[in-house]
Amino acid sequence: MEQEKNLETTQNQDKNIAIIAYLTIIGLIIAFILNNDKKDKFTNFHIQQSLGIAVIALGFFVIGMIPVLGWIISFLGFFLILFLWIMGLINAINGRENPVPFFGEKFIDWFKNI
Repeated sequence: MEQEKNLETTQNQDKNIAIIAYLTIIGLIIAFILNNDKKDKFTNFHIQQSLGIAVIALGFFVIGMIPVLGWIISFLGFFLILFLWIMGLINAINGRENPVPFFGEKFIDWFKNI
């Protein structure tokens, strides 16, 4: 009975860390630090997904510095980033390891050493 309770507590902590990973860049850093000791697979997956979303967002930010065309691409990219972020957050809240659409499999490959 007590072992089940400890397992459930650990799963809830891992789920909470996975959710924190999607809450700003600071949340991503905090999740990475908290998961660094135990290297939970579920949390690690969501850290990879969140880091990938942050990298794509940074790319759209840089593109947004180009006048007119860059602004348009960056504006449209904002909606893509918002969609990816919501999908990743929903997966973390529901305890699923589904990659985010479009880039999720790439994020797993790119950040497999994390």
